[in-house]
Amino acid sequence: MVDLMNLPSEFYNKTSLAGSTEEALQAEAARRLAALAEGHTDIVDASVSIEELTGGETPHRYQVRVVLYARPNQIVAVEKHEDAMGALKQALSAVERQVRDKREKLREQWRQP
Repeated sequence: MVDLMNLPSEFYNKTSLAGSTEEALQAEAARRLAALAEGHTDIVDASVSIEELTGGETPHRYQVRVVLYARPNQIVAVEKHEDAMGALKQALSAVERQVRDKREKLREQWRQP
């Protein structure tokens, strides 16, 4: 069983965000991933990476990649948004949706021909 207090075990902040903003991002990721893993043994680990996309075409845009190391397959979501928290929340919502779908399919294997 995964240690819920250490989820995600990898948190990469490749932006200029620091201090309380970075702590808020880490706390949001930890809270939602721990809730997703609670009571289940399929999630082994998680990684969150936040990058600031820079350039003339993408000013003030962030990209978040969430990877869940789960059984039997890894789950990945990548989202972009104008602020880091928005990108993180969208990526976490996408991962949660994929995990729910995966768990539902595994639960209903007996219905498949």
